[in-house]
Order: sequence, then structure tokens, then C-alpha cells
Amino acid sequence: MTEQPFAVNVTKDLHRLKDNIRAESCSRYFKTGKGDYGEGDKFLGLTMGQQRQIAKKYTALTLPEIQKLLAAKEHESRMTGLFILINKYDKTQFDERKRIYEFYLKNTRSINNWDLVDCTAHRIVGKFIRNHDPLEHLTLYRLAKSKSMWERRISIISCFEFIRNNDFEHALKIAEILLNDDHDLIHKAVGWMLREIGKRDIKVEEEFLKKNYQQMPRTMLRYAIEHFSEKKRQFYMKKE
Repeated sequence: MTEQPFAVNVTKDLHRLKDNIRAESCSRYFKTGKGDYGEGDKFLGLTMGQQRQIAKKYTALTLPEIQKLLAAKEHESRMTGLFILINKYDKTQFDERKRIYEFYLKNTRSINNWDLVDCTAHRIVGKFIRNHDPLEHLTLYRLAKSKSMWERRISIISCFEFIRNNDFEHALKIAEILLNDDHDLIHKAVGWMLREIGKRDIKVEEEFLKKNYQQMPRTMLRYAIEHFSEKKRQFYMKKE
């Protein structure tokens, strides 16, 4: 019989690979200083590849044990816990996927940096809503109106699963909700998703832009038009 894994085993594996120099660099990159969006976040200095490899070892970890990882102060513990959650989601069927989806939404306080959101929201929230419970799309709109910036980012990044399948409705509606958001990380996320829509249907993206580009934050607009020709980028950036 295989021994039941525990969160402490994951933590030991993470700490064995600790890299202080990389950790210091990550702390700067993810803005952990006082007043920054990642204030207080702690890093061990592992690469994404290392975290994914550790996560593969612990797919059998239970949700209560994953909860311990998500409650940890170390960024890599939370990320690895989320990677384990994705691995579990991909290996299960509806009932367990629903439990994982609900567990994810109950733990958004721990999904509190942009990489944690971007690597996971579409893989769990987006997938569950699109493939299993379309009526749950209302959750995306609730998150889009949340006071939590991370929940707002989860709402738009979750739409990536729909965009990848050429379904743009929710992404466009949520982009409109977030159009006047006051946080740069939301501007970047919305612009990114609009750009992804444009890769699949440029007419749909431009229809949205022509309606909204004059009021879009500059960062959002720059991200959205990144792959346009120079002439077309200049047209939108003039905001005339």
C-alpha cells in the first residue's frame, strides 16, 4: 500500500531546493515591498519547472492537506498546492471536479499574486464552468465585481478557457465591467485576454476596441493592440 502523502512532505521537498539568490530576485520581481501588490510574500527561489515536478509526486494529496500548503507564507508552497489541485482536477470526474472548483473559490485569499492566478484560474474555474456547469458563469461576474483585485483578475483570466475554444462572450462582457478598474494588474489581464481574442478573431477584438478604446486605460490598450501593425497601433493610441 502506498503511504499517504502529507503537506509536510511537499514543504520538505521545496525547502531542499531553496535558492536564496533567486528568492531575492523573485521578491523584487513580484513586488513584495511595503505598499506593493505582493507585500509580505515570501519566496524560496524555486523555478516553475521544479514546482511542477514536485506537484506531480503528490497528486494523491487530500484537499485538507492542500489547504495547509495554500495557507503557507511561502509563495512556492501555495503555487505547488495549486499545481497539485490542477493535476487532481485533470484526473477526476464531475463530482470531484466540482469539489475542487468549490475549494479553489473558497481559497482565493491564498491565490494572491498574478502568477498564482494566471497559471490556475482558467485550468479550474474556467474549465469547470465551460465543461460542466454553464450556469456557474454568474460566478465570473460576481468575481469581476469583487473588492479583491485578485478575484477580479481570476474572473477575466478564467475566461481564457472560453477564448481558447472561440467563445468570447463572457470575456468581452467582463472586459467591459473591468474597463474602469483602478489597478494596473487588471488592465494588463484584460488587455491580454483581448489580445488572445484578436489572435482568433481580429474582427471581434476590433469591434470591442472601436467601441471602447477612447476610455480604456493606456496599459490595457497597449496590451490589447500589441500585435497590430504600427499604423493601426498609432490610430488607437491617439485616442481621438
